[in-house]
Amino acid sequence: MEDYQTIIPVMEKEENLIAAAKHLVGALRSNKNLTKDMKEMLADLGSQLSSMANIDDEKGEGVSEIEEQLNIFSEKIIGREEDQSMIWDSGTDEAYEYLNTVDEVRKLIERLDSLCSNVDGEEKELLRRAHDVLQLAMARLEEEFRHLLVQNRQPFEPELMSFRLSEEDVVDENSFVSFGDDSIEGSLRRDSISRTSEDFTVDLVNPDVITDLRCIANLMFMSNYDHECCQAYVSARKDALEECLFILELEKLSIEDVLKMEWANLNSKIKRWVWAIKIYVRIYLASEKSLSEQIFGEFGSIHLSCFVEASKTSMLQLLNFGEAVSIGPHRPEKLFCLLDMYEVLADLLPDIHGMYIDEVGSSVRIEYHDVLRRFTDSVRSTISEFEIAIASCKSTSPLAGGGIHHLTKYVMNYLRNLTDYGDTLNMLLKGHDIEDSTSQSSNMNTNVEEEDTSEGSSCNSSPMALRFRFVASTLESKLHDKSKMYKDISLQHFFLMNNVHYMAQKVMDSELRPIFGDSWIRKHNWKFQQHAMDYERATWSTTVALMREEGNSSSEVVSKTQLKERFRNFNLAFEEVYKIQTAWHIPNVQLREDLRISTSQNVIQAYRIFESRHRNHLSDKHIKYSADDLQNYLLDLFEGSSKSLHNPCRR
Repeated sequence: MEDYQTIIPVMEKEENLIAAAKHLVGALRSNKNLTKDMKEMLADLGSQLSSMANIDDEKGEGVSEIEEQLNIFSEKIIGREEDQSMIWDSGTDEAYEYLNTVDEVRKLIERLDSLCSNVDGEEKELLRRAHDVLQLAMARLEEEFRHLLVQNRQPFEPELMSFRLSEEDVVDENSFVSFGDDSIEGSLRRDSISRTSEDFTVDLVNPDVITDLRCIANLMFMSNYDHECCQAYVSARKDALEECLFILELEKLSIEDVLKMEWANLNSKIKRWVWAIKIYVRIYLASEKSLSEQIFGEFGSIHLSCFVEASKTSMLQLLNFGEAVSIGPHRPEKLFCLLDMYEVLADLLPDIHGMYIDEVGSSVRIEYHDVLRRFTDSVRSTISEFEIAIASCKSTSPLAGGGIHHLTKYVMNYLRNLTDYGDTLNMLLKGHDIEDSTSQSSNMNTNVEEEDTSEGSSCNSSPMALRFRFVASTLESKLHDKSKMYKDISLQHFFLMNNVHYMAQKVMDSELRPIFGDSWIRKHNWKFQQHAMDYERATWSTTVALMREEGNSSSEVVSKTQLKERFRNFNLAFEEVYKIQTAWHIPNVQLREDLRISTSQNVIQAYRIFESRHRNHLSDKHIKYSADDLQNYLLDLFEGSSKSLHNPCRR
């Protein structure tokens, strides 16, 4: 009351002064001695004084009208606060009536701002009251805005999307095994990852409320409550994005959690991540950006800021998992997962650049590129570790039966499955020298390495091809080392024949052929054939020598004695070979048959000639086996099951 009591005398004083001035002007104008110019000046002054009086009257009437309207609007807004229900739940009519009321308060504030020339005037008090009412209404609209976003959230069902987990993507905990597992062949394969997709968006919020959300946003922005509106949006959509990750079964894991995880569990989560991140980015984030544009599109780059702030946390959560995988141990079995993760990130890079644009999206773009770089380094390091692991693979005992070593199977199947990533590997390995990655290995066979790299000019010289041939050379060198663990020279060549033949066949019958080249295949076909000949020579040369003719004997008695001894020695030698080499194993049916045929031509044929030439000189009891018997016994060789010819029965 004290303020009003001091204002009233001032206002009254101003009115009296204007009236007195008008009276004085009238008196002066009645003076007949005034010049024409003076009369015009007094007339103009009188008009101005009259205008001042009229404005003052109108101002008083305007303030009264504003106060009356403010009281009405304030009553409506404050009265709505007493109702705990949400306004938009009461129907569109009531909601828009509330919006109109709030907008009227905003307009009153604009009128009061234009009237407030006197700091201590009545208008200032009304302006303060109007701002209080508007602030109360804005708080309510912020709550309504968030409520509409949350209550009208559309269910997200990834199984209805075009990206779905195929049967080939089902996690097999045994899909990657160590060098010590002899069942590696065929167990490595690339998971199927869709390279193309139909880019489309879905409605994350019921389309029926988009107009309501836009109206609320517009009013809050016009009322300078844009920050509060954006905060409400970001908060609601952050929760929705977290729910999306939950639906996609992408749990929040720290780097420490990932590094401590067992491989089978981590492998499963990586497969899920590779599948889900494409859905998340291409469908969910694209839809999220579209929603932000629909609501805030009229306010310039605000929609982009809201989208980035809402999605950044969840996007960084996905990238954090990728980073954790990339910095983990560089075990060979991880390479396929690393390549899958790299490829899906590289595939999505244009999408990320298209969504996280300008300075506001730079933090996500930078982190995304950093994770891609980490995967590049991790892939290179893992390949280097793979090569080193081959070169340093230790064995305490030789492989029984001289068959195909599990290391050979592992490496060749590993390389075969890497061909699916040809373009990616060529890009990642470009400029990454073989020497740099294998300098730690001191077990390389220099001759083998030089032999393979010398043909690079006539073969595929891509980074991947050079690397694959180098890996094969490393493997071959290690196989030579392992062959020396056999005391039997024949078994050394037998082992190398099996393994080099396996390598050559794996290359010739797969996608590895254009990578290694026909020259490499011819060279290794010759190598395994040479080992086969060396095996036959070491096994049968002494035995075949027993059947060679050494000239005429001095007497028939001595001749018969020598013949008996030679047949007996041959029988003993054959029985020994039979006993030992039935336990040896040639897994490849064609190679097994070829070696039996070669042995038959060199050994059985010589025995057949020797037997037919001397059968008349000895009785049947001295000729223990016929040539046909031996031919049949050859069929038991290389089956991997030891047998004996003691007390044999004729077949």
